[in-house]
Amino acid sequence: MSELEKKTEHGSMDAAEECSSGGQEAGGDSGVGLGVLFFIGAFAVCFLSGWLLFPSLLYSKKEQPFNFNHELHVAETGGCESCHYFRDDGSFAGLPSTSSCMECHESQLGETEDEAVFITEYVETGKEVPWLIYSEQPDCVFFSHAAHVTGAQMDCVDCHGHIGESTTTKTYEQNRLTGYSRDIWGKNIWGIKKNPWDRMKMDDCAECHEKETGSKGACFQCHK
Repeated sequence: MSELEKKTEHGSMDAAEECSSGGQEAGGDSGVGLGVLFFIGAFAVCFLSGWLLFPSLLYSKKEQPFNFNHELHVAETGGCESCHYFRDDGSFAGLPSTSSCMECHESQLGETEDEAVFITEYVETGKEVPWLIYSEQPDCVFFSHAAHVTGAQMDCVDCHGHIGESTTTKTYEQNRLTGYSRDIWGKNIWGIKKNPWDRMKMDDCAECHEKETGSKGACFQCHK
């Protein structure tokens, strides 16, 4: 075989090897690219599924014993203090007792089914209404309404929002792990808030205290 034929043969073999190697590299790059796309797609699906499903799995929903119309009662009584009042010793009464409600509701005043339930199941039997408290704090937390309402002259709306304008009681959502209301953490799963009454976390109290008094306060002021 002549030198020219040998060179031609070797050149053809080298070219074939280069093509084969280039094809393998291209195939490898394609595989990596598909793997990355698959990972991104799977991550997006898992993220969106968690975003949508996690809250429904974390919180159980419960309804109040019967519907309560705040707007109607505020218009009739003149304000929050008629039902949510301070006792003579300065302590906060919180939710009104059945006996307090009986001052007006000894018998049925309206024709709503909710009032009928209240009269027959609670007024006539003397039982207390087992309200589910949206703003109930952990047992280790002490909150003084007097210090905020009487001392700092804060309005109920500042922490509780415009609940006095509501005509229905919203669904109570309870955290399955902690047992507390979703209103403590807030509706937003990230804990982001738009209004001061969107949640009732310690960070919100500390932020307000620092803004108004220049200090976040000592631990023992709120924790017992």
